[in-house]
Amino acid sequence: MKTSNTYHIPALLNETVDLLNVKPGKRFIDATLGGGGHSEEIVRKKGMLLGIDQDPEAVSFASERLKTFACPGLVPPKIVQSNFSRIDEVAKDVGFEKVDGILFDLGVSSHQLETAQRGFSFNQGPLDMRMDKTFSVTAKDLVNGLNEGELADLFLKLGEERLSQRYAKAICKERLIKPIATCNELSEIIVKEALPRGKFDRTHPATRVFQALRIAVNDELNSLKEALPKAVELLNKKGRLVLLSFHSLEDGIVKRFFLDQEEKGILKIITKKPITPSAEEVNLNPRARSAKLRAAEKIC
Repeated sequence: MKTSNTYHIPALLNETVDLLNVKPGKRFIDATLGGGGHSEEIVRKKGMLLGIDQDPEAVSFASERLKTFACPGLVPPKIVQSNFSRIDEVAKDVGFEKVDGILFDLGVSSHQLETAQRGFSFNQGPLDMRMDKTFSVTAKDLVNGLNEGELADLFLKLGEERLSQRYAKAICKERLIKPIATCNELSEIIVKEALPRGKFDRTHPATRVFQALRIAVNDELNSLKEALPKAVELLNKKGRLVLLSFHSLEDGIVKRFFLDQEEKGILKIITKKPITPSAEEVNLNPRARSAKLRAAEKIC
């Protein structure tokens, strides 16, 4: 059975909760519930919580975890399975029309990465990558269905992969023999192409390809763009919007949105530069190394 520490270790946990400015009885939305690490701290501080996640496994795990920390006299945490692009509808449905803080942790959980059947890792497992199994398109569909140019474009735009054309060509060559069905099959193709160019560092050469596929399968960037203005609408005056991103595409969207909202006099940026993990935290939790934390406060 997964424990809170094995399911997922949140990056920048204390810094994130501090920026949310949790106060007893105030309302907060964790739009990416995951393993419930951030939500647990909100509930511990007696904040009223709405947790949202599109992954049913995350919803199940976090629901059980948070039962332990429910405070007498406070409304129990409300947990809903949904994509955060529907944050406004979900909030209205459960009576959270106005809230004092909203958190988005945009990373993939350790549980998702380490569960082979989810298809997010480089190990043996189906080439899936769906956060929500009701989605119709899988990573396997994209890898075997897109032409070479489309694959290269995908890897470049959503993965920022410099070797996008090289990898796309290799994939198309391999799938002529048989369809690419598993994560390790795809990973091995990428590694084979990367190795002749020299040794690679601690970052696996297939990281950006897998990132691109995951983003495409789950429509992550469009969901984020759709969710951000809805989140601002839900905030009370002086409410906080806090976002934790793990790659430059997400961080760029957040940064530009904050700047636009500040220019319009709607938000005040709290973090002029993103907060990043200390060397000590990265040593304890290597997956936190690319985390960037940004926050803003609603001023009108």
